[in-house]
Amino acid sequence: MTSQPTHVTALTADGLLLRPWAEQDVPAMVAAYRDPDMRQWLRHPVTTDDEARAKIQARRADWAAGICFSFVVLLAGPEASGDLVGSVSIRGLDDAAVSGEVGYWIIAPARGRGIAARAVDAVCDWAFRLPRRRPLERLELLHSAGNHASCRVAEKAGFPFSAVLPPLLPDFPRDGHLHIRQAGPPS
Repeated sequence: MTSQPTHVTALTADGLLLRPWAEQDVPAMVAAYRDPDMRQWLRHPVTTDDEARAKIQARRADWAAGICFSFVVLLAGPEASGDLVGSVSIRGLDDAAVSGEVGYWIIAPARGRGIAARAVDAVCDWAFRLPRRRPLERLELLHSAGNHASCRVAEKAGFPFSAVLPPLLPDFPRDGHLHIRQAGPPS
């Protein structure tokens, strides 16, 4: 039995609203995954509305099970459009886990504005406060060694560099970087 919250949660960060994925996000998800820069870093691209629906349903089921929490990132505020600009997820959070893994993506027009770091930071702060049988001690952020933008996001979101990871074929053909954020305030 999990002690994770299964209710819908919305978070805010400077100029952002983060909420669980919903059916209304299908077209924006499909459009986001068309970006060739983003696709080079993601293992499971979404190309159709049906694939997006299935991914959103899986994310909602994982949320209900308390093992993964996926947030859509929207622009918010008086001048904001409310457009979808990205996603942040924390997975591997079954009740016995003391660590989890953070993943995220940001659409091309929203990159370079600090959105990823603010969104990742907000979701991590929330995750460290979750009521759990075993306290969450750390979160890991992994990315391909060639993804320099993700390295910068990790550092800005309080994830100092920890190690270079060797390729894991066939899914991860390149070296990776491991960044770790410990529970408590960002370093």
